[in-house]
Formats: sequence, structure tokens, C-alpha cells
Amino acid sequence: MISMLKKIRMLRKRISTKIRNAKHTKFMNRNIEYMRRISVNMYKDNLKRDERYQNPKILSKYGKKLYSQNEEDGIILEIFKRVGTTNKVFVEFGIGDGLENNTLALLFQGWRGLWLEGSSKSVNNINDHFKSVLDTKQLQITEAFITKDNINDLISSKISETEIDLLSVDIDGNDVHIFNEISVINPRVVVIEYNAKFFPPIMFTVDYNPTHMWAGDDYMGVSLKYLEVDFAKKGYKLVGCDIAGVNAFFVRDDLVGDKFLAPYTAEEHYEPVRYHLLATTPGPTYQAIDKILTSCVKNNI
Repeated sequence: MISMLKKIRMLRKRISTKIRNAKHTKFMNRNIEYMRRISVNMYKDNLKRDERYQNPKILSKYGKKLYSQNEEDGIILEIFKRVGTTNKVFVEFGIGDGLENNTLALLFQGWRGLWLEGSSKSVNNINDHFKSVLDTKQLQITEAFITKDNINDLISSKISETEIDLLSVDIDGNDVHIFNEISVINPRVVVIEYNAKFFPPIMFTVDYNPTHMWAGDDYMGVSLKYLEVDFAKKGYKLVGCDIAGVNAFFVRDDLVGDKFLAPYTAEEHYEPVRYHLLATTPGPTYQAIDKILTSCVKNNI
């Protein structure tokens, strides 16, 4: 019969082996993810060396990621280098948990604006962790499921300016329909997602449905060609897309001049689906963001 002491030793040995294996697995997974990020970054760097991206007016070559999903942060910065800013006011809807969107980085640069989000959990987290900018009204947030019927009231209740510098739209479905309904603001620059599955000259958009929820399939958003044609009616030109084929960038006609790559068509600026470029990077935390925002608020005074 095995003694109790020996049983304990055997149990401890098995537990130690499992712990070592778990640590080894975690270490291997971390290294695999690290190598994947290196490969993605190398791929993007090589891609940007292509002749297509050597024209200084093309926007996708300026892409950089700070807290945007892809490289929208760098492209937005480059656009405003070219057209300048006025009041540094933004409106963004579909901002998720607040840790990854197109306007978080702008808060660090002294911008102010409004976030609209339909998730109660996300809004509660933002209210809990963005106090430094919420208290000063540099950032305002409203919880709402956005429709054509409420979008103007949602914006005008928080934003008094008619002309703002940036509008960012990301709600995975009714994006273009909601944009066309907006009348209370006149944004100088618009960032909006497109469905890169549908390349030019395909004209596609989901039908408007006030209760639309993305099912995770191809039926989402709007094609780039549809955006080009539709936005032209409201006085905007397509000036570029991010290299992953996710977001399109529009600038108001009166600001374009010769600052961007012409022609302003989907055929010229389309970037194909490159979802493999959506590399996971070490993400921010609410605690870190709060400290960074507090510092930036002080530095921007």
C-alpha cells in the first residue's frame, strides 16, 4: 500500500507538471502572437513600398494605429494636416467600449466631442473610467440605439456647433442611411466603414431597418462605390481608404482643392479585404486611459 506521504508527493509532482505545462503553453502562445504581429507589420511595410503607395497624396501610406481599430489614427491626422482644423469638435457613434475607436486619440490632442453607443455595459464602463474628460465636458457620452428618427436630436442635445471637424460612423449596417438623415451638423471630414467584399463598381447597401443587428455575415454596411456616389450628393469627395479595407475617408468639397489624390472614385481609392491585417496588439485598459487623458488634459491647458 502506498503511504500517504508518497501519495502527497506524487500529487505534488503531477500538479507541478501541469503548472509547468500551462506556463509553457502560455509562453508559446505569447511568442506565437508576437511573431504574428511582426509578420503583419512586415507585410504592411512591404505593401506600402508598392508603386501604388508612393504618390505623396495617397492617404493609406500614412496609416498609424494608436487606439483605432486599424490605422485610422494616422490617416485622420494626415487629413487634418492638409485641411487644418477649426473647432476640433468630433461626433462618433458606434464607439464600443471606448478603448478602440477613431476619436479616442483625438482626446489626447485637445479635441472635444460626443460619443453615441447602444451598449449599456460599454457606456457604464466609460462613465466609470473616463471621468477626467467627462467631468470637464471635453467628452460627452449618450447611450442610445441610433435610428433615423433620433440621430439629429441625439447630436443637437449635446453639440451646439453646426460645423464640426470630424464625424465617424460605425454601426455595422444602417451607416449610410443614418448619415443621410443628419442635418444638425456639417462635418468637414467623415470616416465611415465600407464593406470591401463588394468591390467597384458594385452598388450595394443594406436596406434601412431601424432594428438592424449585424448577423456576422456578408449582409452588412455599404459598398465603396455606393458611398462615393451617395456622398457626392451631399458635397463630399472620397479621398482615401485604410489599407485593411475597412474605413473610407471623405472630405467636404470646399476643402479638397489639390490636397488629395484624384480622381475621387471608388475605383481609384478602393482597398480590398485584408482582414488578416487586423493584428491584435497589447490593448489599453481603462485605468491606463484615465491616466493618459488626465495628463493630456493638463498638458493641453
